[in-house]
Amino acid sequence: MTAATSKSLTLEEFLQLPETKPASEFLAGKIIQKPGSKGRHSCLQYEVCNVINQATKNQKIAYAFPELRCTFANRSIVPDIAVFRWQNIPFLSDGQVPDRFSFPPNWVIEILSPEQKPNQVIGNILYCIENGSELGWLIDPDDQSVLVFWRDARRAVASRHRAPSLRQENDVLAVLAEIKLELTADQLFSYIKMGN
Repeated sequence: MTAATSKSLTLEEFLQLPETKPASEFLAGKIIQKPGSKGRHSCLQYEVCNVINQATKNQKIAYAFPELRCTFANRSIVPDIAVFRWQNIPFLSDGQVPDRFSFPPNWVIEILSPEQKPNQVIGNILYCIENGSELGWLIDPDDQSVLVFWRDARRAVASRHRAPSLRQENDVLAVLAEIKLELTADQLFSYIKMGN
C-alpha cells in the first residue's frame, strides 16, 4: 500500500468517490492507495485466478475474482484475488454478477509487492478472517513463500484465526475444502518463470 490521505472520511463518503487506478482501500477511516501492478504480481494474479477457476467454475463450486472491491464491517478493500463460493455470489435476477459485494470473500489472496507494508497486508487478511473469510494467502514472490491463514469457528469471536502456516517449495497449499486442487508453492511460483 502506498499513499494514505489525512482527511477523515466515513465509509459512505469514501464509496461516493470515483474509483482510482490503482485501487484505493478504506481502512480504519483512512484511504490507502494500493501500488500499481508489476510483472510478477500481474502474472501470479492472472495464473492463480485461472487455475482456481479451471477447478471450480464449470461445476459452480467457486469463482476467483481479480481486484474485486469488497465492502464490509466498516472497511472497503480490494484484494488481489477474492474467491467466493458459488452459492455466496449475490447474482442479479438475470444471472449476472453484481458490481457490489458487501461481505468478505470465502478465500482472500494477497500478493505482496515491494512497496507494501507486510503487516498492513496481513492486517487486511486477518480482518477478512475475523469477519467471515475461511482462508487467506499472503504470496511473497521475493522469498517464494505463501503464508496461509485459516478461520477457526471454534474459537472466541475476538480471535477467530489459527496460527498461520508458512508454505514453501513442495508444501501443498491449503484451498477451500470442496475445491479439488492440489498446488504446491513451487508450482505456484513456476508461473512467474516464463522464460525457462
